[in-house]
Amino acid sequence: MTSPHFVVIGECVADVVRTDGAPDTVHPGGSPANVAYGLARLGLPAALLTQLGDDPYGGLIRAHLESAGVAVLAGPAEGLRTPSAVVRLDGEGRARYTFDIGWTLPAGELPHPPGHLHIGSIAAVTEPGAASVLALVEHWRGRAGVSYDPNVRPALLGGRDEAVRRVERCVGLSDLVKASDEDLAWLYPGRDPEDVARHWLGLGPATVAVTLGPDGAFAVTADGRRSEVPARPVEVADTVGAGDAFTAALLHARHTGAGLDEALTRAATAAALTVSRPGANPPDAAELAAALEAPASAPN
Repeated sequence: MTSPHFVVIGECVADVVRTDGAPDTVHPGGSPANVAYGLARLGLPAALLTQLGDDPYGGLIRAHLESAGVAVLAGPAEGLRTPSAVVRLDGEGRARYTFDIGWTLPAGELPHPPGHLHIGSIAAVTEPGAASVLALVEHWRGRAGVSYDPNVRPALLGGRDEAVRRVERCVGLSDLVKASDEDLAWLYPGRDPEDVARHWLGLGPATVAVTLGPDGAFAVTADGRRSEVPARPVEVADTVGAGDAFTAALLHARHTGAGLDEALTRAATAAALTVSRPGANPPDAAELAAALEAPASAPN
């Protein structure tokens, strides 16, 4: 394998999507896996350090990732069951999750030096594997960029105070952090999202971006800049993977030298394309470019 620029560390999850009156469908998922897939779809060399079982779900996810060009770095599968989540969709396509997941990533080293590390979600805060994730970040920090998306799953986090401590440790190790307003509302009840974003800037990152669902997104930077974009109007199929598509497009845009305004626009457009179709199905580079050139229009 040639050295990838982006290395994502985190879980894969088989999303069993359940809606009333329809058969279950299974989509490859897991926030870090989705980000790695999204980066590769946009043409960036990407690898995913993860755990996969030797089972049908594991085979489905591996084939999905490799179809986009993601290099899957996974250890022995003996005794591992690929994590899964039942995803229930409400009438507006919004997803709620019930998890069957463990994260036991052993300590180890990466096979090639990364240009950028991305961490997030369950794998960054769930022991025993989280210790291995953070050890790798601490080892490479200063030699590689670091980004983080907490992608909060309250059912797996236990007490709020401990969750905030773990999340803020990850924020402090990162250069770029992306979160949703729902993440922030659970971690810091009653606080304004921008107030939290600026609090996080004080912990160390250069940029914090926050998605606001139908209200778009904003970002603030340590050097005093602020940018915001509206959500792109779209007919919603479901919201699965939208935040991860936003993250991947944001990282791609910043890697290719886009300014903050342009990067947010690209990210919001990638998220809109993803919610317009079922599952975590982010755009490739050609789709994103075409959407950026087309005028936004209200959904039918």
